[in-house]
Amino acid sequence: MRFDIATLFPEFMESALNESVIGRARKNGVFEAYCHNIRDYTLDKHRRVDDAPYSERQGMLMQPQPIYDCCRAVCGERKPHVIYMSPQGKTLTQSRCLELAQMSDIFILCGHYEGVDQRVLDKITDEEISIGDYVVSGGELPALILIDAIVRTLDGALSQPDCYKDESHFNGLLEYPQYTRPEIWEGEKVPEILLSGNHEKIFQWRHEQSLINTAKKRPDLLRKIELSEEDLCILHKALGGFLKENV
Repeated sequence: MRFDIATLFPEFMESALNESVIGRARKNGVFEAYCHNIRDYTLDKHRRVDDAPYSERQGMLMQPQPIYDCCRAVCGERKPHVIYMSPQGKTLTQSRCLELAQMSDIFILCGHYEGVDQRVLDKITDEEISIGDYVVSGGELPALILIDAIVRTLDGALSQPDCYKDESHFNGLLEYPQYTRPEIWEGEKVPEILLSGNHEKIFQWRHEQSLINTAKKRPDLLRKIELSEEDLCILHKALGGFLKENV
């Protein structure tokens, strides 16, 4: 899988892409990533890529020409899926990450300043993606989050194949609580079931705890999945007044 990232801060992106799980996956050839400086494609002698918007709004807007020329130069005859990281886009989800992981070629545009001239967005982008209902200073951090979320689902990225399937949001639920050594800390003991060695009961406990954890922290997620009668009984027993209409 290949990522091309158009950015004003390629050194920052390179540094982050070489760290931790993603850095190891990149080094091991699980995916390729290339960072391209949009300033390299400006025609301005001062390497400017922004100008004032045609409005009374303060701030600067990224010009279309450097972005378009960057995209054309990088992609050539290739037809990658082009994503613009934007607070106006659809909110990123685990299911969308799994869909994007099936693609072989993705080009990510990182905006800056007050945004990007709409004309180039209309011309090159396939979709806009947001990481949440808030605004950050540029598209670099959202792009890194997107790449990280996609790459960790690829074969060879994690130490154990498919272990990401046990994490929050993969099946619509939040992950169950987890514990490590010591067995007793500050008077609090690890749940006995996890020490039992009974894998079937541990699996059942994890599912129950995922349901309860989701109901407590993100009950909105339960409305998006189909709960069995057994699931509803678990929730009612654990949370008392938890009724079917709540989900």
